[in-house]
Amino acid sequence: MSDHHVVISADSHCGADLRDYKPYLEKKYHAEFDIWADFMEADAESRKELFKGMERSPLEVGVDGDPDEFGYRNHSSDKRLREQEADGVIATVLFPNTQPPFAPPAATSFEAPPHSDNLEHRWAGLKAHNRWLADFVSEAPERRAGIFQVFLGDVEGSVAEIEWAVNNGLRGGVLVPGAPPDSPFEPLYSAKYEPIWAAAADAGLPLNHHTGGATPDFGNHFPASLAVFMLEATWWTQRALWHLMFSGVFERHPELVYVTTETGTAWVPETLAKLDSFHYRMKHSEFGSESIFGGQAVADMSLTPTEYFQRQCFVGASFLRPTEVEIARGVGIDRIMWGSDYPHIEGSYPHTREHLRLTFSKFTESETTTLLTDNVARVYGFDLEALRPLAEKFCPTKEFVATPIDYAEIPDRAKGCPGMNPLNQVDVAA
Repeated sequence: MSDHHVVISADSHCGADLRDYKPYLEKKYHAEFDIWADFMEADAESRKELFKGMERSPLEVGVDGDPDEFGYRNHSSDKRLREQEADGVIATVLFPNTQPPFAPPAATSFEAPPHSDNLEHRWAGLKAHNRWLADFVSEAPERRAGIFQVFLGDVEGSVAEIEWAVNNGLRGGVLVPGAPPDSPFEPLYSAKYEPIWAAAADAGLPLNHHTGGATPDFGNHFPASLAVFMLEATWWTQRALWHLMFSGVFERHPELVYVTTETGTAWVPETLAKLDSFHYRMKHSEFGSESIFGGQAVADMSLTPTEYFQRQCFVGASFLRPTEVEIARGVGIDRIMWGSDYPHIEGSYPHTREHLRLTFSKFTESETTTLLTDNVARVYGFDLEALRPLAEKFCPTKEFVATPIDYAEIPDRAKGCPGMNPLNQVDVAA
């Protein structure tokens, strides 16, 4: 029995440097790519001027200083591995982080394209990211589970992309795109997307939905628009759970795994209770408005929302907070996966060891192993036996993680991570 935890992050991010995507695009797009890349570089320079003088700008991708200096964290395979080893993490689930070809300025790589964008080019750009990702994963395949992108505007092409991903080592599964009200696409509960869900289920791949990727356009009027984005981003992601649930996706595909990442855990018990209540009234209230509006949707649902969740849903709980210990137990320890959110500035890097002690000293050793290792290995197919030698070398011991840490020992810089923020500590919140 090992003395070390096998620490796997269920939430990290990567992406190619801007011009390094070009070789992964079909050649017919290369000339247009050069024009787009020139524009993007000029726009990045103008946005630097906008945020000049701020101690931390929204453009940063690292943990300190100039984003140009730390941008390597998105794509430098060896440097990423060394940094994460030093932080006590030896394997990661990889969500996208950089802008793929033809994305508009300041867009996340996984947000729905605006109405005005050329959808053909956006889809070509997403496929370029997937092909870059396959190469990136291949540099450390036992340590990386890459999550690839599909496109709601091309269902048939998305099914083909799932088949391609299976054959190219991307076992992290499908990144479910956002479809907010201002999106050009039908909502996720549309029957149009059934072939995508069926293909993922047939391939044994999870569906993943990450916070920030389902929000509407909040405008460009800083600072209010960015503040509202921060306040609402998690809810826009959470809603995909009931969209898929009440449209019968989980009923039709009981083997399909669904993961919602970086949305916290506190919302889950209350939300499931509310969904259960609506489900019951829709299904059993003969004369109520709930049955009139929702009866048709729930007629073929054989389980309650809570039962669907317990059967096939997981929460990627990035930087799990000390105040969420009892909540996690209520949600179900076997439903939650820890994540560091590397390389984002709100992530636990480079103070993950302190974070683990702060939060996981409040869990039992068995619970900690389930949250840090077993769940993520089960969902994303990590080979724990292959990872154990690395864990013995780089991961903290079980005794270390179980040893409480005084909050005064947490570095000030680390307190930018929600898992180490003073308002998220048990003694402060009590």
